[in-house]
Amino acid sequence: MAWFLGLGIGGIVVLLLSLIFDGVLEGLFGGVLDGLLDGLLSLPVIAGFLSMFGFAGAIVWGGTALGAGPAVVAGLAAGTAAGGATWRFSRALMRDRSTPAPRREDLVGTAGSVVTAIPADGYGEVLLRQAGHPVKLAARSGAPIAQGAEVWVESSLSSTSVAVRPVER
Repeated sequence: MAWFLGLGIGGIVVLLLSLIFDGVLEGLFGGVLDGLLDGLLSLPVIAGFLSMFGFAGAIVWGGTALGAGPAVVAGLAAGTAAGGATWRFSRALMRDRSTPAPRREDLVGTAGSVVTAIPADGYGEVLLRQAGHPVKLAARSGAPIAQGAEVWVESSLSSTSVAVRPVER
C-alpha cells in the first residue's frame, strides 16, 4: 500500500511542478511528437493519472481484502479517467480565445465626458469607456469645452491623450 500512496503523493508533486515546467515533455525529441499526442504528455495529465492511480489503488488495497491485483486494476481505471478528464479540460481551456487587448486607436469615435475643462488649444481631461472600463485621459481641443460636456474622440494623440470635439445636439 505504501507504493500506491507514494505514487499518489508523487502525482501531487508533479502537479506542482507542472505550474513551472508545463510543455517541457511535449517539446522533447526535437519536435518529433509535435501534435501527435495533442497534450497527452502534458504534466497536468500525467499528474492526474499518477495521483488517481496511487490513491485509488491505496483505497482498494487498504479498504478491502482483495489484494494488489484488483488495486492495480482500480488504480489504472481511476488514473485513466482522471488523466482523460484533465486532458479534455485543458483542451477546452486552450481553445478559449479572448478578444485582443484594446488599443488607444480603438477610442476613436467613442463618446465621453469632460472631467476637467479644456481650454482652446490646451489640455483638459475626459472620461471615456474602453472595453467597459472607465479610462481618464488628457484631451485637447481646438475650441474651449466646459466641464461636464459630452465629447467625441477624433484621434489618439499619444498613449495618454486624445483629440476631442464637442457633441452637437
